[in-house]
Amino acid sequence: MNETRLIACPECDLLQSRPPRSRRGATKCGRCGATLSQRASATRDLTLALSLAATVLFVVANCFPIVGVWVNGALVETTLVNAALSLYADGMWPIAGLVFVTTFLMPALNMAAMIYLLLPLYFGRSPPGPQLVLRLLRHFAPWGMIEVFMLALLVAIVKLQHVATVMPGIGLWALGAVMVLLAIVAVIFDPLDLWAHIDRARPEAWPEGRPEARPEVHLDVAWIATASERFRTAARAGLYRCNGCGLLARPLLQSQAGSCPRCNSSLHPRKHNSLTRTWAFILAATVLYIPSLLLPIMVTGTLFNAQSDTILSGVVYLWSSGSWLLAAIVFMASIVVPMLKVLSLTYLACSTQLRSPSVPTRRTRLYRLIELIGRWSMLDIYVITILVAVVQFDSVATIDAGPGAIAFGGVVVLTMFATLSFDPRLIWDAVETEVE
Repeated sequence: MNETRLIACPECDLLQSRPPRSRRGATKCGRCGATLSQRASATRDLTLALSLAATVLFVVANCFPIVGVWVNGALVETTLVNAALSLYADGMWPIAGLVFVTTFLMPALNMAAMIYLLLPLYFGRSPPGPQLVLRLLRHFAPWGMIEVFMLALLVAIVKLQHVATVMPGIGLWALGAVMVLLAIVAVIFDPLDLWAHIDRARPEAWPEGRPEARPEVHLDVAWIATASERFRTAARAGLYRCNGCGLLARPLLQSQAGSCPRCNSSLHPRKHNSLTRTWAFILAATVLYIPSLLLPIMVTGTLFNAQSDTILSGVVYLWSSGSWLLAAIVFMASIVVPMLKVLSLTYLACSTQLRSPSVPTRRTRLYRLIELIGRWSMLDIYVITILVAVVQFDSVATIDAGPGAIAFGGVVVLTMFATLSFDPRLIWDAVETEVE
């Protein structure tokens, strides 16, 4: 088993010592400032308790209405899942699927994975098959967007209160509590600490019994432990950092990297075809960005006429109705952020492709910022989902999603895929070449 205290930064590949488990507070990389370990003072028992509470509240949030609208003696209420089903019934299945995945499926899988991993540990046992669950948990996290949905609910309520009586439901308050609990869990949960615990408790948890059973991967503990004394980065030391669990391994043949002896993920010196995939997603998002702004994102029908609204006209409506703060938020999230994401990702991909060594720290921080704010572009999609679900008064008015919603949803998803595909360690590879 790999007992070395050496780790590699996931964003700049710098080799450094792992902080002791007794240390509290987040540990930052000494070169790029990336978070290496949470090391929060909270215990795994507290994380489990919060996850269980969030699960119970999530069930409540999906059993009761999140919001209701009362117009002319008629009441229309909707739950979280029914809001997505309303879009599906209108033929907007791509948006319905996106809303269902980001507001229900991914948060549910996230909570289920946390409980699966932590509940056996509470009773002094190790969870079966933790490698796969921890790998999946890493992929679930970026796609759970309950906090964005809650802000969209606020925007939708502001839009509706001028024409109807809006009644927040029990599901709304439960969903708000879930949002807070999951945010706390995300801060205090440290997957590296759990990997270390699994290694100590279950040597047999390694695939095929022991790491020595993997002939294509070499885990020379003594050599790896002293690598930082001779080499600056993992790449220079010939070490591969596993993207799934963070383990450092040394392939015997660079052309046959093999798989991680701990979690069975494929080992690569950098994310596989990182720049190629990033460019593909950027170009596809750019193509969809223009129609997402020009095509109607929402169609409102009344007894007298039908009105089509674009993203920009929705911002104008909020501004003219006196909701200046919400208008500014929607403008930033739905217009400015997607445009800046495309431009920023283009800059990062281009400068990395040209192997530019300039301002690597700032470029890494830019990547981190893009990763942080990318999900908030879903705001308008969620607003439309709520309005479509509750404004269905055949005798008064109906709201349907327009073709612009599909284009805009595609922009959001593609830019997120571009961000996840980009490997920030490529930024620093050019810097290492300069200092050779």
